[in-house]
Amino acid sequence: MTSDRAVQLVGAGIAASWLMLLVVLDIATAGASFVLAPLFALSPLVACSVLSARGTSLFAAAAVAATVASGWWNDTWDQAQHVVRIGDVLLVSAAAVVVAVVRVRRERRYARVVVIAEIAQKAILPTLPDVAGKVAIGARYMSASQDAVVGGDLYDCYHSERHVRFLVGDVRGKGLAAVEQAARVIRSFRQSAATEATLPAVARDMTRYLAPFFDDEEFVTSALVDTSDPQRLTLVSCGHPPPMLVSRDGRVTFLEAPAGLPLGLGDRYDALSVPWAPGDRVLLYTDGLSEARDADGEFLPLHTLAPQLSSGPVEEALDNVLDTVRRHVPHGDLNDDLAVILLENAASDQERTKDAQARPGAEAPAFRDIDSRTLG
Repeated sequence: MTSDRAVQLVGAGIAASWLMLLVVLDIATAGASFVLAPLFALSPLVACSVLSARGTSLFAAAAVAATVASGWWNDTWDQAQHVVRIGDVLLVSAAAVVVAVVRVRRERRYARVVVIAEIAQKAILPTLPDVAGKVAIGARYMSASQDAVVGGDLYDCYHSERHVRFLVGDVRGKGLAAVEQAARVIRSFRQSAATEATLPAVARDMTRYLAPFFDDEEFVTSALVDTSDPQRLTLVSCGHPPPMLVSRDGRVTFLEAPAGLPLGLGDRYDALSVPWAPGDRVLLYTDGLSEARDADGEFLPLHTLAPQLSSGPVEEALDNVLDTVRRHVPHGDLNDDLAVILLENAASDQERTKDAQARPGAEAPAFRDIDSRTLG
């Protein structure tokens, strides 16, 4: 049974119970100095909050009929006040039906907008290859709970003979406007990743492209990763949560790159370069993962995901991670969209050695190493 259907059944049950209770009480107190019939109108008012106009009209008809019948057991047929009671219940019941009509129309309009936004969002998210260069790739996108508006979470991959580069980002805002901006971010990444020599230059070029499209309150946080060198991983952070590196021996390192402003706001970006050995994996994610909370408001401890991230193929590892997230949040419903990419250095040790011999000085990092926060 869907949650909407369950809500409708509960609402109908409350409306029916209220009407029956009042009728019984009105009959039991017949002849008293008060009459409960005007309260019968509360039944269609309850119904209109969850039922369709047709369902609400049934409760409205029942409330009016009960009000008319109350004149029989209260012996008030010939009193003008009874006619007034019937008119009151009739008007309130009619208003409840109108409210139900307006509510259903708005809900349908909202549902259409959400469906369109979800389709647009899925359309702009590319299908990433299973392997690019010497990197195995897995990607997932998880929508927020049904009542949330779609957002601008995104990911992409650019690969050629020279470069293998990845992007994970989160556009500020929700709805179709965020989806539109997410499409621009992906377009700017593909243009810049193909032409710029370094990852900081990619970020600067993306900012120059995106800035004219953003208003004063729009920006996109992102993490850019370059795995072109099978021995080193290079990262640029644009105001984004730090990627999580899981080494072959299970150690977890949060890669804290020099802090850069979100794309569209900054013009200076620096890179972090770290060793990248065969079997190592790195998780790129949006804040839908890092800010997932349980029923007590506690964040999901990301370092506890290491066992899932390091076992099995990357696709299976991501499925296990998302299962863990669903179990952590109440009823499995996220409050924000979530996009993740899991990368694995799939080069063999022999290939890594051969590549180092073929490229003298390759062991030297392209950028200075920066200490990162490591969890045992």
